[in-house]
This record gives sequence, C-alpha cells and structure tokens, in this order.
Amino acid sequence: MTRPVMCVVGARPNFMKMAPILRALAGHVPALPALLLHTGQHYDKDMSHQLFDDLGLPRPDINLEVGSGSHAVQTAEVMRRFEPVLDEHRPACVVVVGDVNSTLACTLVAVKKAVPVVHVEAGLRSYDRRMPEEINRVLTDQVADRLYTTERSAQANLLREGVDAARICFVGNVMIDSLLAARTQARSAADTLRAHGVAPAILSHPAGYGVVTMHRPSNVDHPETLRALLGVLGEVAAQLPLVFALHPRTRANLERFGLAGLMDPQRMVMLPPQGYLEMVGLMSGAALVLTDSGGLQEETTALGVPCLTMRENTERPITVEQGTNTMVGRDRQAILRAVADILAGRGKRGRVPEFWDGHAAERIAADLWQWLAAGAK
Repeated sequence: MTRPVMCVVGARPNFMKMAPILRALAGHVPALPALLLHTGQHYDKDMSHQLFDDLGLPRPDINLEVGSGSHAVQTAEVMRRFEPVLDEHRPACVVVVGDVNSTLACTLVAVKKAVPVVHVEAGLRSYDRRMPEEINRVLTDQVADRLYTTERSAQANLLREGVDAARICFVGNVMIDSLLAARTQARSAADTLRAHGVAPAILSHPAGYGVVTMHRPSNVDHPETLRALLGVLGEVAAQLPLVFALHPRTRANLERFGLAGLMDPQRMVMLPPQGYLEMVGLMSGAALVLTDSGGLQEETTALGVPCLTMRENTERPITVEQGTNTMVGRDRQAILRAVADILAGRGKRGRVPEFWDGHAAERIAADLWQWLAAGAK
C-alpha cells in the first residue's frame, strides 16, 4: 500500500479513539501508512494539546484550525477546508470516529469525492433526533463504506436502517484500548488536586468522593435547568464530596447566569478541564461518577465504577444492560436515590462487555488491511 490512510480527529473524544488506531496501523505487518488530520473543532489547549501528550498521539500532520461556531458554520467550514487537503493527498480511505461535526463533515466530502470512508464506533443510537450527535451518527453510517461497531446491538441498529451486513464488522471498543493502556500512567487524584492548589483532604471522606462532568447543551445552556442540577449536586455533595471538572461551556454558562456562587467550595471542588491521565486517575478512585458524557459511561463500566448519567437516553445501552451505568436524567429523586444506593453498597457492579479487551484497534487494523487489499468494496 502506497497511499496513506487519512485519520480524522476534531474533538476531545476523538483523540482517545484514534490513538490506539494509529498505533495499530503502524504496528500491523505490513504497516499501514497514516496521516493524522485535526480539524481544530476543539482548540482549547486544555482540551486538545495535553490530550495528544497524554495519549502518545503524534502532532497532527494537518490542522484545519476551524475553531468554534454554530453547527452549520462549523460543519461547512470543515468541509470547505477539508476538500483541498483530500485532493492533495488522495488517501486510500478516510477514517472517522464518533459523532462530532467533524465526523460528518469529512465523511460527506470524502464520499462525494469517491474516497472510501471508514466509521469507527458505528451504529450507536440514542433515538433522540434532538441531539446533534444523533444526526451525525445516522448520516455518517448511511454513506460510510466500512463500519466498525463497539457492541453487538449496534449491528442490529444498522441492519434496521438498511445497511448491508457486509459493510459491518464488530471489533470492540477502541476507547477501552486507550483506557487500559493509560491506567498504569494515570495521575493520582491527590496529585491532580495539589496541582490546582486544592488540599487533597477532601478525598479522605469516609464515603470517598464523586466525580462530576456536565457539558451537554440540554443540561447547561438553560439557566433554570442548570440551577436545578446544581441544587441536586449540592445535596449529593452534602453526603459525598465532589470533584467537578468544568467544561469551558459549563464554566461560561455558570458565569453568564450568575450561578457560580451556588456551590460550596468545601464540598465541591471546581477544576478546569482535565487531561486524560488526570481524568482516568480521578475516575479510578471515585465512589461514583455523575456525568452526561457518552465516553465516561463506557470508561466507568470498564473501570467498574458506578456511573449516574444525567440524560434521558443513551446511545450506549450496553453500559446500562451489562455495565455500571444507571440513567437518572435530571430527576432529583432518581439521582438522590441512586446515590444513596451506591453509598449503601448497592451500586451496580456490572461486567466488562465482549471485546472491550484492549485489542479493538488491532482488529480494526487487520480488517482494514484486508478490506483495502481487496479493493475497499
């Protein structure tokens, strides 16, 4: 193979998925040459550059430096900047991961230029069309040429949508590849707090501590919704100290809505966005995780840490059916009841799903080599 595989990342979750894929492509015999393209959809240093270091990702060969904007503006700008790059490099295929705007934008450009598209993490569905990510997932899967799934239910979703079974390959979860590789290097929660000038004594509470992340527009973009969630988190923090890693969107809205003062700093530590190794360390030692992140639902299941998801639905049902995840939405009583169960030792233990074994990327590389050698049909 002489033409490279072009691997696209754009936002934080993409980095964790692409790092093991790049290693697997390089380690395959024979190696599959690759180009790493960063659209620049996430450009905050704390949410981008540090992740490259933590994950051992090489610096991108190409950076489109798109930056923020509305969904339409961001998607259009990625498409506009990606097309000439695609024309210049003429890759053997384009590999996209996940469900962010960059995923769909690069897919559309590649498909219209007759360049094969490979979608990693295909077939996941929340069945909530109000989520922009759901639109990105559905459309990408409809036009992608090779679809790699993380769980068996994803194939059933794709078949229902008319996707040819010959295009689908169950390989497992590359997010877990990264997680397992990082566990031995993860930074301790105490070291993370000290690095931000916070005394780690909060971690010695008899019940332990909890970790919070929250960034979805449905949770943080409306002042009354955000106020109510902060109120519930305050009630949780009265029983269990919380470490809240603040997404830039959430921090901006806390300030914009005048809500930052609602949190007791003695019970809820507010941190800036954390690097991957810091988050792995924080989650590994936590009594529970409260989140609206899809990736954290998977990571907590792999770590065996109880997870409470503050959403009404999930595109990762296996984390509920087999893992440690419980859907609590924004229901105050459901959240407090689930926390009480966990603190009483009745939290979900779960099990690690099939093929979440640290070798998903190797299976992708092996299949991709054969698929490309056969003509990528």
